[in-house]
Amino acid sequence: MGKVITGGTMSLDGYIAGPEESGFDLLFQWYGNGDVEIPSASPDVPAPRISAASAELVGQEWAAIGALVVGRHLYDMTNAWGGRHPMGVTTVVLTHRRPADRPEDDENFVFVTDGIEAAAAKATELAGGRNVAVNGGQMARQALEAGLLDEVGVELVPVVLGAGTPLFADLGIAPVQFDGPVTVVPGTGVTHLRYRVRK
Repeated sequence: MGKVITGGTMSLDGYIAGPEESGFDLLFQWYGNGDVEIPSASPDVPAPRISAASAELVGQEWAAIGALVVGRHLYDMTNAWGGRHPMGVTTVVLTHRRPADRPEDDENFVFVTDGIEAAAAKATELAGGRNVAVNGGQMARQALEAGLLDEVGVELVPVVLGAGTPLFADLGIAPVQFDGPVTVVPGTGVTHLRYRVRK
């Protein structure tokens, strides 16, 4: 059975987004600063071109993911990635209300309204033994609080945003300790860190 993982690209001062959802251009510079292309299944999201060290790790991790869990906010903000997530796997969207333009689930998107546990269970079923990736932010916080996470990844970038959104904002069970880092990969403009959640 696969793991349930989460993570995010983070500034040195701990933010995955700056004030009013700013700073993404700085946080994701590493997505375009290398020579190795990671294919994108989305018609609207260009393929990342990252360093060889980053590509080796990211490529292995993407290949091991069988389904995603995201929130409705990200789904709307990205305009549903043009109809298909860049990873090319089914995306489970946790929402209070199904979008009017998607009356039925399909191979690209499944909508769940019953909470994070139901969303993770559906994603686990769809993943077929591979890993489930939970998007950062609110989804990551809810999954950690529910005891669903096995691993947390941080893509640490050398920028300070000063304020914004932490990876686990408003966490209701703090403090939480992790084991590791179990993986440390220095890329170009980013350091990839992986931690195991203590059960």
